[in-house]
Amino acid sequence: MDEQEVKCVMVVDENLPLGLIVNTAAVLGVTLGKHYPDMVGADVFDKTGKCHIGITELPIPILKGDSSLIKELRERLYDPELSDLTVVDFTDTAQSCNTYDIYTEKISGVSETDLNYYGIAIFGNKKQVNKLTGSIALFR
Repeated sequence: MDEQEVKCVMVVDENLPLGLIVNTAAVLGVTLGKHYPDMVGADVFDKTGKCHIGITELPIPILKGDSSLIKELRERLYDPELSDLTVVDFTDTAQSCNTYDIYTEKISGVSETDLNYYGIAIFGNKKQVNKLTGSIALFR
C-alpha cells in the first residue's frame, strides 16, 4: 500500500447522539481493518518492553456531515467510475439490530432509497477521495 496514493476518510452524521457517532466510527473502522489488514502496522514495544498492538498506518480523518450529505455521497459512490473505491456504510437499519442475522434479514427488505445513513467510510485513490470529500469539515 502506497500511503502517498491512497486515502481513507469517514463521514459521520454530526447530528447523532455522541454514543452513536463513536459507535458508527468504530464499526466503520473495524470493517475497513478486516478488508485492509495491511493498513495496520506491526506491534510496537515501548521503552520498558511492553507490547502495544499495531494501529493504522494511515491517518483516518473523521468528517462531519448530516444524513442528507451522507446519503448523497453514498449515491454518488454507486457510480461505476468510482468502483475502485472501497465504501463501507452504516445505517439505522444496521444499528437497530442485535445480531448480524437479524441485520441481513432486515436489510433485505429495505430499499436503498429508504436507508438512513449514520456514516460512511471511503478508501482508495487519494485524488478521487479528495474530490468527493475535500470540502467536508473535520469533526473537532
